[in-house]
Amino acid sequence: MSAINGYADLLVTAGEYSGRNDVAHLFSRFLGMAETKLNRRLRVGEMEQAAVVAVAFGAGSLPADFIEARSVSNPAGCVLRSLPLQVLMNRDRTRRGIPDAYAVQGRSIAVRPAWNGTLTVFYYAAIPPLRPANPSNWLLETAPDVYLYALVEEIAIWAKDAASASAAASFKEQAIKSLAVNDERARFGQNKVSIGGPTP
Repeated sequence: MSAINGYADLLVTAGEYSGRNDVAHLFSRFLGMAETKLNRRLRVGEMEQAAVVAVAFGAGSLPADFIEARSVSNPAGCVLRSLPLQVLMNRDRTRRGIPDAYAVQGRSIAVRPAWNGTLTVFYYAAIPPLRPANPSNWLLETAPDVYLYALVEEIAIWAKDAASASAAASFKEQAIKSLAVNDERARFGQNKVSIGGPTP
């Protein structure tokens, strides 16, 4: 069970921590700003998703919650190379066959050779936004302190309280680092990275 039990409890707790009981009418705005910044900052296992993307004439639409690609595979199971969009577009346009490279442009993916088919896209998805109709999500359940300090920071910025905003930002960064460490432990355990090649 999370230390903060959903949207309404988060609203109350953020008000208590920030010392403001007059911001309930602005809470959804603060929450939206906090989630926008957290989506830019966080890359943890709970954000990883997979989707099948239909491609026509070398282009397809990415999922609505797409933030960043982890890997893209063609139907043969081969992982495509990521290229800058301009480099991809300047490749030999006469080539045919299953694509071996891709680029992301906004909410779309482009592949070359240009082709019709489906790709499997592994990607980081945006945090499901908290709303009264969606009162909890994986981040609130896993790391309620991240949400709380992110909101306290937004409230302090709105109140033009630089000292409180700086303190909240510092607490938020500590909470994010702790979340990242726990995520790494959960995913990789005690595994060590080994580097191939001759040993001196």
